[in-house]
Amino acid sequence: METIDLRRDLRHLYRPKPGRFELVDVPELGYLSIGRRIEPGRGPSDSPGFDAALQALYGLAYTLRFALKKRTVDPIDAPVMPLQGQWWLTGGDFDLAHPDNWEYRLLIAVPDRIGPAEVDAALTELRTKRGDQPELGLLRLERFAEGRCAQVLHVGPYATEPHTLAGLPAFLAGHGLVDLVGPRGGRHHEIYLGDPRRAAPEKLRTILRHPVADRADAG
Repeated sequence: METIDLRRDLRHLYRPKPGRFELVDVPELGYLSIGRRIEPGRGPSDSPGFDAALQALYGLAYTLRFALKKRTVDPIDAPVMPLQGQWWLTGGDFDLAHPDNWEYRLLIAVPDRIGPAEVDAALTELRTKRGDQPELGLLRLERFAEGRCAQVLHVGPYATEPHTLAGLPAFLAGHGLVDLVGPRGGRHHEIYLGDPRRAAPEKLRTILRHPVADRADAG
């Protein structure tokens, strides 16, 4: 059985140092995804819709992994990748300190050899187990390239992420770059190393990633 471990193959995208910003080029990749909006007056930690979306995405990822391992032709062992989340606010300035009404897209990267047929079969199996839950209809397989980004490893609660990101403007200025998150339409991107449902807040390890552009090109 062949093993495809994207975390090993793409290790340069998943090993930043705590508090030390770096530039990476994120290629086009395939992702299992689900997108929704946080309910007004709530944040991710107390949003029923976010929890349901998270459970649906994890359910698809693990159902797909076990199905690929069990198939008789060309079995593949593809370990489930870390959960990722892109966050933004349509029509307003994204502010980490005020999560109300955020839009989000949750992602789990998958190998290129996984296509719509494999995902559809896994979804069918998942519906058989869980019933036709509304969230299952929001799950997608999509591909996109994030391109040039600045990233840093944040250690600790999500609420303290702004302290880690405070050094980003100076880092980008030193490289002649600008942050695309905010009015320029970019999305704040978090990659959760470990399971955010189980880790203690002080032990959370989260890669914070922002798309960037040359200052001259951004205008």
